[in-house]
Amino acid sequence: MPVVPPRRRVTVLGAGSWGTTFAKILADGGSDVTLWARRPELAREISEAKRNSDYLPGINLPLTVTATSSLAEALAGAEMVFVSIPSQSLRENLAAIKPLLPADALVISLMKGVEKKSGLRMSEVIELGLEIDRDRIAVASGPNLALEIAKEQPTAAVISSQSLETAQRVAMVASNRYFRSFVNVDVIGTEFGGVLKNLIAVAIGIVDGVGYGENTKASIITRGLAEMTDFAVAYGAQADTLAGLAGLGDLIATSSSSLSRNNTAGRLLGQGYSFADVVKSMQQTAEGLASVAPILELATAKGVDMPIVKQVSEVLAGTLNPRDIAPHLTTDSDEPQGERTIDGRKNTGGSAFWRPFKRAFNQLRDGGRSTSRD
Repeated sequence: MPVVPPRRRVTVLGAGSWGTTFAKILADGGSDVTLWARRPELAREISEAKRNSDYLPGINLPLTVTATSSLAEALAGAEMVFVSIPSQSLRENLAAIKPLLPADALVISLMKGVEKKSGLRMSEVIELGLEIDRDRIAVASGPNLALEIAKEQPTAAVISSQSLETAQRVAMVASNRYFRSFVNVDVIGTEFGGVLKNLIAVAIGIVDGVGYGENTKASIITRGLAEMTDFAVAYGAQADTLAGLAGLGDLIATSSSSLSRNNTAGRLLGQGYSFADVVKSMQQTAEGLASVAPILELATAKGVDMPIVKQVSEVLAGTLNPRDIAPHLTTDSDEPQGERTIDGRKNTGGSAFWRPFKRAFNQLRDGGRSTSRD
């Protein structure tokens, strides 16, 4: 008789809609999954009823998903630990996770945000907080609206790690008949794609709430992708990554669906609700709202212009009427602008303006190794 390989023991930290959905993905891929829920009553419902009525109403979870409110119990014996915790509370949670993490476990970020105080990506916070080698860290991203995947509608994602072997190991576990994981080694581009598309999705939600149509939204999606690419490349990403699942794919899904928390938050802003009222009305965190300020600080540090994100920031601050976000579409200038960063720019002066374009060119030319210096 053929030998049946032992089932993998994996853990998901965070029982919100995405964490619970990813637990289902992993279980349907052949793993035994322990889901950590902060609230004991939620852990009990997941374990006993195989439901998470708070975050995934109507979805039946696999029998191989169990839940606990004990962090020690959740982490015991885990081969892989998938982390789905709000980005701004990650660091404090890592302090509790660190002494309980199995010595050889891989840690995979399911989060799409940057830390407000430091501007660090989630994989960087994990590396510092857990003091583990980068080769043990991976990130997952892509067009992944939780409820659609929980309903087993086919989709794809990308798993990225500095170590190709790590990315491949995780992708094997995070794949099943309705969910396919691809791999890359561009962690910077994969993570920033997931962060930046949230900001553009807020802008799309704003113009949707105002009542503008498809032309406006398509224009912002396209120009937003240009902003995303310029920013990510300035920080060492490969431009092609932003044209893939973690960039364009995620941007399309997040910008066009009412299931997106960031799109919903933007739509409420466009309808005239204040930032405080929007935050109060959201059951789960809209990561895009928290990421606007740190992303703009990082953009300024590299001389990257992000007009759409700036306009979102002004709407959040109450200094820009939501109806005025679309006519600008990325520039206040009356001068003709090149559609791409290499169009119409040869005769423009200003080293601060030109640096991100020169950096992008050098990275593409040299296979991702920047030769320019600020």
